[in-house]
Amino acid sequence: MWTAITREVSPALAGCELSFIERDAIDVDRASAQHHAYQRALEALGCRVVALPAEPALPDSVFVEDVAIVLDEVAILTRPGAASRRGEVAGVGVELRRHRSVLAIEAPGTIDGGDVLRLGRTLHVGQSARSNPEGIAQLGALLAPHGYAVAGVPTFGCLHLKSAVTQLDDETLLLQPQWVDRERFASFRLIEIDPAEAHAANVVRVGDALLMPASFPRTQQRLIEAGYKVVAVDVSELQKAEGAVTCCSLVFRTAGTVG
Repeated sequence: MWTAITREVSPALAGCELSFIERDAIDVDRASAQHHAYQRALEALGCRVVALPAEPALPDSVFVEDVAIVLDEVAILTRPGAASRRGEVAGVGVELRRHRSVLAIEAPGTIDGGDVLRLGRTLHVGQSARSNPEGIAQLGALLAPHGYAVAGVPTFGCLHLKSAVTQLDDETLLLQPQWVDRERFASFRLIEIDPAEAHAANVVRVGDALLMPASFPRTQQRLIEAGYKVVAVDVSELQKAEGAVTCCSLVFRTAGTVG
């Protein structure tokens, strides 16, 4: 069984941090409705969805992925690279302690969970503006006792590593080749996004299904033709906040389950 921790959309979402896209007006009510549809899609894929209450003082708090890394053995609370987001960590930590033992990244280290891509027993971490060398080194030290390796990966022109690459199955990745060096993942089968859909590489894998934004139909068709079950959801207002589908949830195996 899978658990998906989510947080309701903050009424202050329009004040979100932005790095690589222009600010556009956000309809918060519509964003909230889209987020609820996203939660329902996770439920339909077999997740038990935990919906934490909105944080009115924290505009980006719907993007819960950035404040934690959840593995089978342990959870790591991050220290986000944007100072305005560090108040998001504690509330998610309270919920995570119901499911895992919890460790934490400490100053001066920073890591955003959106920079962390787990592939087998290796965590690839984007060397981005949000995740610094100290944070990456701390993560490696925290996870070494659990048998994980940590590797830094340079990114180019995007917010997080998972803006550029996400996992489709144990052998296959979805890639935006403009934002990360494909040779870093040469041992995997790579499916590239459609060139007309620059932000399409971010998808959520839940079991044997993929959840992705509805705004990338050409890449969706590539995945369907490759044999994947794809569920598309409209997250257009959340995308205006530089969000995507992975960042709106922390999806992990419920304790005591496998698969």
